Amino acid sequence: MRTLFTLIFYGSTNPFVKRNITNLNTPSFLCAAAKCIRHFLLMTGLHKSLESLTAGHRPLLNLLEKHIKSVSVSHLIDISKRKTQTVLYVLHRLLDHGESKELVVDMQCPIMLAWLLYGRGSEYVNPKLKCLMHSKKESCFSQEASGSVDIASCSTGLKTRDLEYRYDEVTPSKRLKLESVSVEEDSGTANFTVDPQALCRTFTTSDGSLAGPCPWGRIDCLEIRQCGSDSLQVLNSALPTFLCLRSLTLHSFSTFRASDVFGLARALKQLSESSHNSLTDLSISVLPYTQFVEILLDSSPRVSLLHVEIQAVMGGPSFPLHVLSTAESDMSEELLLEKLTIKVAELHTDLHFITSVLRRSPHLTSLHIAGLRLPTGSPYYLLTTLSESNHCLRSLNLEDMKLSDSLPEIINLLTNCKLEELHFNDCRLLEKWSNKKENLQQLVVALKAVPSLHTLSLAQNRLAKNVSVLAELFSGSSPSTVKRLNISSNYIQPAELLEFAETLRNHHPPHQLILDLRKNPGDRDPDTWNTALMRLRPFCGLLVEGWKSTDTMNFLCVTVDITIQLKNLED
Repeated sequence: MRTLFTLIFYGSTNPFVKRNITNLNTPSFLCAAAKCIRHFLLMTGLHKSLESLTAGHRPLLNLLEKHIKSVSVSHLIDISKRKTQTVLYVLHRLLDHGESKELVVDMQCPIMLAWLLYGRGSEYVNPKLKCLMHSKKESCFSQEASGSVDIASCSTGLKTRDLEYRYDEVTPSKRLKLESVSVEEDSGTANFTVDPQALCRTFTTSDGSLAGPCPWGRIDCLEIRQCGSDSLQVLNSALPTFLCLRSLTLHSFSTFRASDVFGLARALKQLSESSHNSLTDLSISVLPYTQFVEILLDSSPRVSLLHVEIQAVMGGPSFPLHVLSTAESDMSEELLLEKLTIKVAELHTDLHFITSVLRRSPHLTSLHIAGLRLPTGSPYYLLTTLSESNHCLRSLNLEDMKLSDSLPEIINLLTNCKLEELHFNDCRLLEKWSNKKENLQQLVVALKAVPSLHTLSLAQNRLAKNVSVLAELFSGSSPSTVKRLNISSNYIQPAELLEFAETLRNHHPPHQLILDLRKNPGDRDPDTWNTALMRLRPFCGLLVEGWKSTDTMNFLCVTVDITIQLKNLED
């Protein structure tokens, strides 16, 4: 319904829509869909569709106001132009009059970001936004030679001195009154404003007028998908008063500069010093150094969910460790962290900062780490730390790591944690095991001893002919409680799957088992593969897909070549 609403409202050229639009009562459909959808995509390049919400489709705007919970803003918005007044008015109705408390900003325009944040949780006023709201146009737009930047061009950077942190100690739920001072067009023929309350009075007709002043909305969840340096500086200035913010997601197509991340850490620290701070979910990509994980957590110790992606710049300078002393306060303080995701893309990872975070997080229930490149023996410290410090851990997902030397530590971890989900994807588990079958049996015995475990994933570990050992999970008087088993991408041949099916039939799972068999070369002997599937179906829900081994050979060759290159670099 959401997809159809967007296509029809904005007049898409989609062939399906074009074929059927003549048979559709468009106003009735849009009103019916508006009662079902919860997310509204504001496509600023299509002004006519948005203008209809202030004219013939005004009842539709009233419905959207009541039902929309999340708003996404895409494309650049130049708020110095008259034609964007309709866009600002629609945003005002959805964010201030409506129920929406979630905002997704999918464009790079710092001054528009400042307009969206001001009064909806933050009281910080960007100087250029204040200028646009209170002054005439020519006083806001100066030539670059004078040392300022034209805010009409959102792609240019804002001067750092214009983004200095300044705000009054005010309650963020109340918004400072903005005077409706017009801005003159170049032609000088008309005046217009960007003040939301003045806009509301301008667009609201007599039959739909609102009594009293407009309400002011609140942004609980903010996601910025194209967070460049300029946008991050605007956000950093606004954060200290953004007390209602519960979830913050920042994504940059390039790696954030270290100075910008330190600025974010300082702003988060100021926010955390308020007893009314509600920020619990933080997601950032892409950070330049692993060390920032602990710095950000120390700046915002109340965060319970952290998701970070890290990519060190190849050939760049090493991290200035002496800066840590200026950023930290007490890195031994216990954290409230419950869910942590760290995705790393660098040749060598300093494990110390990750294990330090784990030791400070006794309440951690979910951990996902991907891409760690560690020296031989280093996984020992990671797994040992989890066993000793994270007894509340329920979900563990280790991906693209080398764990073939860590079987004793894995078994010890299974003994000390009450895991419900365990994912060892692409961890080269069997790579260095001298007796693969015997060692895999040891792992199976340890897994069976975890009564809380219901999800197990061993994808991309080259189980191949040893896969039948996993069927022993359900053998004996105390079979495993696993209900979902992922053995996809393990080069399991049809004959090997048939052996697994026969063993599993002898050790019948006590419940219906969801079995993921995707991306295994079943096409090499279709008859045997289908026979194995037929024998599994009585007690397994199977996840399978078409697979052509010949189509994957080139991909496998490239993967092997890249793996060899990485191994050479590691050595």
